[in-house]
Amino acid sequence: MKSSIIIGLTFAGVAHGAVPGFDISHYQSTPYDFDGAYSSGARFVIIKATEGTTYKDPAFSSHYTGATDAGLIRGAYHFAHLDSSSGAAQAEFFLENGGGWSRDGITLPGMLDLEGDCVLSASAAVAWIQDFSDTYHASTGRYPLIYTNPSWWETCTGNSSAFVDTNPLVLARYSSSAGTPPGGWPYYTIWQFNDAYEYGGDSDTFNGDQSGLEKLATG
Repeated sequence: MKSSIIIGLTFAGVAHGAVPGFDISHYQSTPYDFDGAYSSGARFVIIKATEGTTYKDPAFSSHYTGATDAGLIRGAYHFAHLDSSSGAAQAEFFLENGGGWSRDGITLPGMLDLEGDCVLSASAAVAWIQDFSDTYHASTGRYPLIYTNPSWWETCTGNSSAFVDTNPLVLARYSSSAGTPPGGWPYYTIWQFNDAYEYGGDSDTFNGDQSGLEKLATG
């Protein structure tokens, strides 16, 4: 089922353009204007919930409520620490602290944030990501979005193509164009293209139209 959803988003993106959005955490310390973002055309936001197996973003609940009240489709993300605990343990912590998914039409599947130093071998990193992804899927019926940049993915996973058919790509590339996605993904689902969104956080764009975004939310 997931594969057919991803393919549908590809065609939607080619045919109908893009939908603005953004992502946030309390670290950015900007006062977020969810209503202003919605009025300007943004239709989704991804909000930091957890990190490792001990850290919970203190602003997650208020951010999530603000996004919901503004009418935004919203989701949560988990910042991975591949060397501190298993992928399964971190997925469970994420799920217990805001990272779940429900078929309510306004909740995106959770996002796994992969960046920073390479702390495992490429094969071990791929196994860790698979552990997280499978645990999340077993609980929700959805595979998590994978956020990464080309350099991290190519270096830290050996440019693995193991997740192409299951996990939508959130591509971090601060440039005038998204370029070629890493890891054999034929396209990105969401592109993070700068870290200075007018209403707070990082600027994103969904590769499709509004109906495609809603389809990603509903499953």
